[in-house]
Amino acid sequence: MRLARIAHPGGVAFASVEGDGDDARVREIAEHPFGEPNFTGKQWPLADVRLLAPILPTKVIAVGRNYAKHAAEFGNEVPESPMIFLKPSTSVIGPNAAIKLPPSSSRVDFEGELAVVIGQPVKNVPAARAASVVLGYTVANDVSARDQQKSDGQWGRAKGYDTFCPLGPWIETSLDPADLRLTSEVDGELKQDGRTSDLVHKIPELIEFVSGVMTLLPGDVILTGTPEGVGPIADGQQVSITVEGIGTLTNPVTG
Repeated sequence: MRLARIAHPGGVAFASVEGDGDDARVREIAEHPFGEPNFTGKQWPLADVRLLAPILPTKVIAVGRNYAKHAAEFGNEVPESPMIFLKPSTSVIGPNAAIKLPPSSSRVDFEGELAVVIGQPVKNVPAARAASVVLGYTVANDVSARDQQKSDGQWGRAKGYDTFCPLGPWIETSLDPADLRLTSEVDGELKQDGRTSDLVHKIPELIEFVSGVMTLLPGDVILTGTPEGVGPIADGQQVSITVEGIGTLTNPVTG
């Protein structure tokens, strides 16, 4: 199932996206998307609604240097244990919403990633049971003020600006994330082309590690890391990130 969060003529709701292309429709889900969905009976053509960020997490936990070639392109070693940091919930935006470049930064980079969405409250989940606590997977862009990341020595400011965590276009609940192609394009030019099979720390390991540190709540998001090829974005450009089996997340960039 493709779970989306939409703005429709009557307000905002979760919905299931069904069909493709011109025939795609959304069916409204009552209340929340966790567990067996309860449909309201309302539906619209996908073209008649606006896709929002598919979830509003209490926290976004990101994983740094989780592709060996990405670590190498910045002269870094791969960490022995997952390197995690937090992005605030206020950094989350949805498809087609603008990434806003802060005037205090001279270089802002895109970073295409596969994101895990947690489906239930969990703590200390063993890797063997990790798949059972996942609601699904979506596409993410871990936007980063690269100059501030380097100068600050920690990443809270560089990764935490408003609009620095685009998510979408929806959450795919039926997906094997072990070996998916991930690509990033800027103005149609291919910049990243990797596979999730190259993750250093695999998704079950990440869930075990993160849930051993902090309680994860329904809707919390884990960004699993980015392949090599990240680079700067500028006012007027457009970033599109595609994950096989999910779809494409596109966001314009504004100054």
